[in-house]
Amino acid sequence: MNIIILGAGQVGSSVASNLAKEDNNITVVDTNENLLKELQGRLDIGIVLGHASYPSTLKQAGANDAEMIIAVTNSDETNIVACQIADKLFRTPTKIARIRSNEYLDLSINLSSKFSIDLLISPELVVTDYIKRLIEHPGALQVLDFAGGQVRLVAVKAYYGSPLVKHKLRTLEEHLPNIKVRVAAIFRHGKAIIPEGDTVIESDDEIFYVSTTENIREFISELRRQEKPFRRIMIAGGGNIGVSLAKALEKQYDVKVIEMNQARTELIAKELHKSIVLLGDATDRDLLLEEDIDNTDVFCALTNDDDANVLSAMLAKRLGAHKVMALINRPAYVDLVESSGLIDIAISPQQATIGNLLAYVRRGDVVVVHSLRKGAAEAIEAIAHGDASNSKVVGRKIEDIKLPYGTTIGAIVRKQEVIIAHHDTVIESDDHVILFLVDKNQIVAVEKLFQVGFTYFS
Repeated sequence: MNIIILGAGQVGSSVASNLAKEDNNITVVDTNENLLKELQGRLDIGIVLGHASYPSTLKQAGANDAEMIIAVTNSDETNIVACQIADKLFRTPTKIARIRSNEYLDLSINLSSKFSIDLLISPELVVTDYIKRLIEHPGALQVLDFAGGQVRLVAVKAYYGSPLVKHKLRTLEEHLPNIKVRVAAIFRHGKAIIPEGDTVIESDDEIFYVSTTENIREFISELRRQEKPFRRIMIAGGGNIGVSLAKALEKQYDVKVIEMNQARTELIAKELHKSIVLLGDATDRDLLLEEDIDNTDVFCALTNDDDANVLSAMLAKRLGAHKVMALINRPAYVDLVESSGLIDIAISPQQATIGNLLAYVRRGDVVVVHSLRKGAAEAIEAIAHGDASNSKVVGRKIEDIKLPYGTTIGAIVRKQEVIIAHHDTVIESDDHVILFLVDKNQIVAVEKLFQVGFTYFS
């Protein structure tokens, strides 16, 4: 696919890295020559130096032949105009724009239709929803939605002494007979293990499982110590993400927001209704102690500064916060921080956002994509079409489908019914199939499985 990416910043470079590895022709546009050369030095891509919304720049980038334009510059207005020009002048089939301002997001439906934008992406809202789900499910490392929230993929680290550790997966139904859950993958010391009936769960295993929303908490409690529901949340940073999260949580939780800028503090104090807004530095030990950090259930460091986020989260953890999360833009930092164990969860905005884009790139009817384990693995929701004569999956039992190595089917959503997958489950047309791929390189083979033959259109 010929794809033009407008913007070579953190989001643009992350998108380029993911898509360039999947046999796409990528061209990146930016006004910063150094960023472009650095990106081209490590990726097989084309680059164009110029303003993203200028018709001449888009033409030079190959807009006449582009199948998709992804506008992710730091300017909402540039992204919107670029998509409109791509549509009117170059008839680009798919236009995606990154939008940050709430003024535009509040008009998202009208904005999409009036400016011919196929998908609006707000990394801030994606990250907000991501953190909110983690807070709602104590003990989870990741909680990802499929089928409009009917099914969720959850990642949990198994603790020594928990009920399921040292037990085979085939005993799950005996141990938990009334819950809908299927283990999709296990990562042990960073390496993937394809789950089989005889697979034994070990302590420190990272378990990815598919479950109905109501069964998530019960299964988590079988893999680790039972955690009480969170109540006290402290947020460092009153930017877009911090305020968005506070708004989403303040009706159900006791929320405090720490912001360094006085004018910003006064502004968000008017926006938030129940949250306590504090003027100060989240790396100030005395301030954290004064605000009962040792009684805080979750500390979220969400400023625009990676260093400040890491330092404040580490300090909060040392002073007694139960769980700490830090927003980190630089990929190298994510690996370093998570491996150190000093921070519970490192959140990458780029990794959280990339799935929205990938769903538009995937072939076949793929409607949801979640990128996992720093882009190495993937979970997708694909819709099955056709019948036994023109489809490789419809009308077949799961055990008879030739799935690529490392690919598992976790669940099927049939209309409003959630079916946890078993070896003899038969896939029907229009089923939403939830799959986990431990190796993202197998995605092309999975896409081909869900593409129908020519007789489907006759």
